[in-house]
Amino acid sequence: MTDTFGTDRMRAAVLAAWTASPARFREDANAEEDFALGGYRDRLIVELAQNAADAALRAGVPGVLRLTLRGDVLTAANTGAPLDATGVESLSTLRVSGKRGEAGAAGRFGVGFAAVVSVCDAPAVGSRGARAVRWSREETAALVSTVPELAGELDSRSGHVPLLRLPFAADPMDVPDGFDTLVRLPLRDEAAVAAVRRMLAETSPALPLGMPALTAIEIDLDGEVRTVVADGWHVVSDSGEFTPEEVAALFADRPTEERTRPYWSVRWAVPHTGTGEPGPLPATVPPVVHAPTPSDEPLDLPALLIASFPMATDRRHVAKGPLSDFLVDKVADAYVRLLRELPRTPRLLDLVPALMGKGELDARIRRAILLRLPDTPLLPALSAPAPAVQTPSFADAEVYEPDAEWRVEHPAREPQGDGWVVTGREAAVVAGSAELLAAVAHFVPGLLPTGWPARHPAMVSLGVRRVELAEVVDLLSGEAVEGREPSWWRSLYEVLPADDPESLGALPVPLADGRLVRGPRGTLILRLDGHGGLDLTPLGLRIVHPDAAHPALLRLGAAEATPRTILDDPLTKEAVTQSLDSPDPEPVARAVLSLVEAAGLAPGEAPGLAALALRGADGELYPAGELMLGEGALAKLVEPDSHLGVVAADLVETYGSRVLAAVGVLDGFAVAHDSDVLLDHDDCDHDLDGEDEWLDHVIDLLPDLDVPPVVAEFAAVRDLELVADWPAALALLTRPPLRAALHPLRVGGVEVPSYTAWWLAGHPVLDGRRPRELRLPGADPLLQGLYADAPAGLDEGALAMLGVRTTLAELLASHGGPEELLDLMADESVEVDRAQLRALWMALAGVEPERVAPPSRVRAVLHGDIVVAPADDAVVVEAPDLLQLVADRPLVLAPYDLAEALSELLDLPLAGELATGEVTSEGAVRPVPPEVRSLLPTAPETYVEHEKLLVDGVACTWRFFEGAVHCTGMDGLARGLAWATGQWNDRLAVAALLRDPAAVPLLLAEADLS
Repeated sequence: MTDTFGTDRMRAAVLAAWTASPARFREDANAEEDFALGGYRDRLIVELAQNAADAALRAGVPGVLRLTLRGDVLTAANTGAPLDATGVESLSTLRVSGKRGEAGAAGRFGVGFAAVVSVCDAPAVGSRGARAVRWSREETAALVSTVPELAGELDSRSGHVPLLRLPFAADPMDVPDGFDTLVRLPLRDEAAVAAVRRMLAETSPALPLGMPALTAIEIDLDGEVRTVVADGWHVVSDSGEFTPEEVAALFADRPTEERTRPYWSVRWAVPHTGTGEPGPLPATVPPVVHAPTPSDEPLDLPALLIASFPMATDRRHVAKGPLSDFLVDKVADAYVRLLRELPRTPRLLDLVPALMGKGELDARIRRAILLRLPDTPLLPALSAPAPAVQTPSFADAEVYEPDAEWRVEHPAREPQGDGWVVTGREAAVVAGSAELLAAVAHFVPGLLPTGWPARHPAMVSLGVRRVELAEVVDLLSGEAVEGREPSWWRSLYEVLPADDPESLGALPVPLADGRLVRGPRGTLILRLDGHGGLDLTPLGLRIVHPDAAHPALLRLGAAEATPRTILDDPLTKEAVTQSLDSPDPEPVARAVLSLVEAAGLAPGEAPGLAALALRGADGELYPAGELMLGEGALAKLVEPDSHLGVVAADLVETYGSRVLAAVGVLDGFAVAHDSDVLLDHDDCDHDLDGEDEWLDHVIDLLPDLDVPPVVAEFAAVRDLELVADWPAALALLTRPPLRAALHPLRVGGVEVPSYTAWWLAGHPVLDGRRPRELRLPGADPLLQGLYADAPAGLDEGALAMLGVRTTLAELLASHGGPEELLDLMADESVEVDRAQLRALWMALAGVEPERVAPPSRVRAVLHGDIVVAPADDAVVVEAPDLLQLVADRPLVLAPYDLAEALSELLDLPLAGELATGEVTSEGAVRPVPPEVRSLLPTAPETYVEHEKLLVDGVACTWRFFEGAVHCTGMDGLARGLAWATGQWNDRLAVAALLRDPAAVPLLLAEADLS
């Protein structure tokens, strides 16, 4: 065994140093243990790969590392420079790297080989050509135990020694063909074997990517071989050498030996798919900063970072300082270059970092990248960026007023081979289809193609402006759209989204007259099948150019321009309204009449057309609603000097009476139609004769309501005040369809007369008399003499709606009916018989007093005759025994149980209020004959017989006073007993009984029959 590397000398020197200073022994043991169990505890494979890469770098050959695990032995064969004395010295020392000054070397601290100590107690390294070295924990411990000065330290460490400080010469090793050096590691125990298996399984492309000199890592695990290479990755690298001035500034806080390696390097790598787009990092690549070996610094970006960051003494974390700050900037620059080299597809957004990182270094790298990205030409655009400056807002398409914070100066540029490439600040994104974006690209500077998600978080980080569809619509204005053909607009409508009508409300629409208007609402798309020759120009309509017409406009508020919809258009209605004041109304009239004819409009369907200016037969202009057809029914009914004109004959000949009637020319009576009419003088105004008076009348009939009353459907016949021939007019008014205008209205639960019925009821339209002054022929006999009979031959139901009287009950139930009846009864020209009078008073007794004002004259009975007397003289009789006391006054006679109601209704005194009724004569008490009690079981046992009965000094035949019957003669007794027992109707039978007691059986039999 040849001591090629001078291992005996190195051992002797180390042992001598330890003997001279046992503390040195302790220091070396602690340092090796710290590295093996601390910073390098799981870096075995990484450190083996690093030594292999540096060997290949020194030899200038492709680096290949083969890792083989057989049983409990791990071997690592690599290509490159063989092991030499400097290498052995580096492996056998701590913090003394033999690679000082080697540019690109992965190893730089001189402690990496200490990683083998974590799993092995007897490592060996040999190169082809009989050169090998080994280390042994057992042999090192044996040598240390022979030194008395170290015995105490050895005992205190329980025999633990610094394994790698004492190298031994080794027999030549069998290096596999194709390799130059072999590392052999007998693993300590099963835990070490398990740890190595795990590290081999975790070996990823991060190693060859971080060590470019290492082209492949072959892993042979129990005969199964896996090769780890850096293929399929997109890599961006940058490196450099520091000047002496930079070394002085950046390495001031770094160890001395680091200054001997004045190099820096940065590498970013991302896996790519078959199309070149970036893919996710493999699960085996730890998401940490590699420097170049993996550190414990988290990096939450979908890319692998390998950079020569200065490391802290634990070799796990990046050391802070100016050198790290310098490299953070270089890392950010390289990352931006990486993004610029990748395909410009939406997958690029996944590589744009968010602001928050998983650690301090991660956050610093992110901030540095984000400072650069918004101004980096990175994104493909369908259109050029804005010419000079751009703002994040598209509020104004023509005038930019940029905020200073967002102002970006853009140099003049031309499109690249694959289109425009813009910075994030220059870019804009619109959500929509590819066809939509192609259509609007000319109007949106820096517009990204379809597929770039508008709401991706990266868009905010890049400063991309999200342009909403409504803003795009705003940009379609001015010179940008000047000269665009209508067919271009149709192609734009074709690609607009159908689910966002609100954003498209201001969409420009080209019209047939050459105008470009904002917003489809109110425009018309012509659908005039068979009527294409209509000249609609005089109406000023917003008709869409036929080459631009598209169904999308209908969804956005445009209307199909059928003849009927054109007539409903606000512009048509305005033209009709203003036609009477127009200097040339004829074209408007021709257009409207032609549309009415084409639409097949019926009279009354479009009441607003009644304002259309038409020529009359006298050559003057009239609103259509004030013209009559010369041969129409109305022209034959009205007075010859009315304000209504007759329509020109040529208009009748050209358009026909049906079309003219549809625009409001009167054939028969016109009817004013309205709905949801508020019953007040502001809302209910239809220019009808006496409409205000009718409204006041209706309001008087209604109870007090919390809300204003409303008529759901209002219909009223016009021009009634112009009628001259009422028999002919009534024949029309009482038949359908005009008859419907007579029907009562129901308002707030109350039935009130319609305007038409109210007007007719108050005017002399029936044989020169008002309908309310007449009764239906053969109606209630109680109304005989009070009302004249209405003319025969008219519909009785219609006459009733006009106010012609039908029954006494309906009269009393109507508004003002009771007062009307009292007035008629007080009319001396009216003849009423006594039975009729009694029935009328009986009916009036049921009327509420508050509905009637007390009359000044009443119809009464005086001395048996019917008279009309002043109300101050009349009296209401409430009991028959008081008649004798008020016989000289006009009497209001009705059943005694109604007397009080009539007294209150008429404000007349009762007889008992005018006479005390006191009996002032003396009489004798007599028994009531027993035969009378058989007829009147409740009769009193006695009565008072007077020779001459005086009541209030007046001679009377009977009086029921203070519970006793007072009388003179048999007739008086019979009346008194009948009244006292409440059997007043039996008074005559009692009188007959008193005259002839033998008649009792017959009277009782008659009573049984009653």
